[in-house]
Amino acid sequence: MTTQTAVMHGRGKRLWPALAIVASFVATAILLRLEGRLWMCSCETVQVWAGMVCSSDNSQHFLDPYSFTHVLHGFLFFWLIAWLAPRLNRSPSHAGNFGNWQLALALAVESLWEVFENTNFIIDRYRSETAALGYNGDTVVNSFGDILCCLVGFTIARRLGLRRSLIVFVVLELVLIVWIRDSLLLEILMLIFPIDSIKAFQMCR
Repeated sequence: MTTQTAVMHGRGKRLWPALAIVASFVATAILLRLEGRLWMCSCETVQVWAGMVCSSDNSQHFLDPYSFTHVLHGFLFFWLIAWLAPRLNRSPSHAGNFGNWQLALALAVESLWEVFENTNFIIDRYRSETAALGYNGDTVVNSFGDILCCLVGFTIARRLGLRRSLIVFVVLELVLIVWIRDSLLLEILMLIFPIDSIKAFQMCR
């Protein structure tokens, strides 16, 4: 194999994970639209940041306080992939390529969650068992923001490693609980095993 052929072969290997990531975004947009989700807020404006949790803007714009829970998704996916798919964790000869496949897999899982999260089943679950009484699902723009936040979280966790990323995860969870009275772990708990006292604590006042 000539040097030029080897370079082209290497570029081709790096291209496939990137194409997989693009495909995840495209598939997510299509499936969310089929579920009836709007491209953007019905207010017909797109804000980069909507900071009020107890408002109709929540989950409708590009980023909001819950975007930080999707950063934590990235942490979780990094840990799970490193544990469940160790071959993707490192490779002496193709470390960069395998790292790209790690990221592509994490974003594919996040995209699947975005689609599932916006099914009527999960939306009704949020509305009935959590404090998100007025939740009507995410816009496509907001889901894209969530997926990109997952990418940020995954990248941070990969750079920090397990021990330091675990510390950051715990700190961010605590910040979210103080800030918006919610967090990733509380979201999971309330979806699976809702607790009335936590729901009362989270209610908008």
